[in-house]
Order: sequence, then C-alpha cells, then structure tokens
Amino acid sequence: MPQKKGIALLITMIFIIAITVAIGVGLKQINKASQSVQNESFMIETSMILDDVLRILQTSKELDMILKGDDIKIKREAFYIFLSQTAFIPFESSGIKMSLELSSARSKFNPNTLFDENSTMNSNARHFVKVEALTRYLNLYEINAQYTDIIVDMISGIKEDMSYNTNIFNENPHLFRDYITSEKHLAEINDFYMKTYRENKLKNVPFKNLFYFSKDKTKYKIDLNYATVETWQLMLGCDKLRAEQLNEEAGSYSKLDDLVLSDDEKLSLAEFKTSYFEPIVEVNVEIMKDELATKIRFEYNMKTKKGTNFVYEI
Repeated sequence: MPQKKGIALLITMIFIIAITVAIGVGLKQINKASQSVQNESFMIETSMILDDVLRILQTSKELDMILKGDDIKIKREAFYIFLSQTAFIPFESSGIKMSLELSSARSKFNPNTLFDENSTMNSNARHFVKVEALTRYLNLYEINAQYTDIIVDMISGIKEDMSYNTNIFNENPHLFRDYITSEKHLAEINDFYMKTYRENKLKNVPFKNLFYFSKDKTKYKIDLNYATVETWQLMLGCDKLRAEQLNEEAGSYSKLDDLVLSDDEKLSLAEFKTSYFEPIVEVNVEIMKDELATKIRFEYNMKTKKGTNFVYEI
C-alpha cells in the first residue's frame, strides 16, 4: 500500500511541475503580446490561458495514469491524493497573476436534481423526498418552506398557465427557469426571497458548501468521498457533529458498509444518487492583471476528457 500511495504522489508531483512550466511560458507570451494593446484584450488573454489549462488536462499522462487499470480502489486512492495535493496552484509572471484550484465536482448537492426530467409536480410522492430534505436542512437556519418552493419553480421550465408555486416570474419575467446555472443566478433568486419576505437569514446559509450547479439532472451523483459537511446534513438529516464525522473519513469509502450508517441513515441516503468514485474535477481559474480580474469555473471529466459547465465572472 505505501508503494501505491508513493506512485500516486509521484504522479501528482509530475503533473504540478508540468502545468507550472506550461502555464508559466504561456503567461510570458501573453504579457509580451499584450504590451501593445489596450485592456479590451484581457478577454482574449484569459481565453488563451483557459485553452492552455484545458490542453494540459486533456494531454496529461499523469491524469491518464490515475484511471489506468481495473482496480477501482487504487484509482480512487490515486484520485484522492491527486486532488489533495493540487488543491491550489499559484502562478505569477511579468505582471500577470493566476491561481488554479482543483477539487471534486461532485462533493455537493445539485439543486437541479430535486426533480429529474421525467418528474412533475403531480408525480409520485417519492419525488418529493429530496424537496423535503432541503426544506428540513433550511429549517436549521429558520428559512421558511416558501424558499424551497422558489427553487422548485426555478427548475420547472416554462409553464404556459403560470401554475408556479410562487410569483417570482411575475416580478422577474426574464429569469431562466429550466435549471439554476450559477451562484450569480442563485443570488437573484435569494434577493427575491429576502425582499419578498423581508428577512435576511438566508445570508447565513452556507450555499457555497451546499450547492453545486450542473444542468445534468439524471447522471449527477454525489461522490461520498468528497461530500461536504453540509451535504451530509442535507442527505441524512443529521446534526453537524455526525456530518463532520462522516466528512473526516473522506477518501476511505468504497462501499456502503464503510460508512457505518444506522438503518434510518441508510434509508435517507438511498433517496440520493451517490457514488464512491466520480473522477470529475471542478476547475477554478482566477486571473489578475493590473486592476482587471476574471474568474472562470468549469468541470472537467477525466474519462471523456471534456470540459463543461463554463461560468465566467469578469
């Protein structure tokens, strides 16, 4: 086992060296090219850096090594070590600063999965279990059930008869309503709730640790080896101490028995789509130059070698 972990650490170290060299060269080239243009070129520069990051992920032999072989336990351990060692990688060259953060893209609850594509508000009561779980979790912060109704409305699509649970689309008719796309989209929803019900307790909810936004409603699975404390609380309806215990054992789960759950906890967990190995990476890139800054978030599927769910903040 020590030898296997040593190989995983070596893979990680080689990857960090490779990406540091490649991005460092790219930053120098961008800085030379940008000296003769105005600030409008910043978007082009960030696009070039993003292309470099994607290319390195797609061509990395070190990442390919993590998925090599049939032993799922070895692959899971290698992936865990890789993410632990590459959580934050900073770069700086010729006035351009950049940081790269890698984490599991399946550590949180996707609110767009409250109802799958085949579910309706009039479907079997089983589909309401996750809605009830979210309502129960939000009750910890004294958030009333109307907030969950708003979230459900936001993923219900266009209804010609306007048979929504709330009047959010009367106030905001242009809001996208097929799925929640990003933190900014959620902020608009939260702003409506706080203004409508005249209370600010929603600001206390740790949404950054609870929600991950993906339009994938059917294949999205929570990787239990990376589930946040807040996600455990939501799934099991347990207190924070119990959730912290499960989170502390992260990286060691390969089957249900490893979790040592009570019968009630097993029943609660069964209502969610979960996994013990989801090699999908959340990539956060932040680029700063002078007074300009941009943040880019996307997820990278190591199996398909594709990046999806791109979100830009300028």
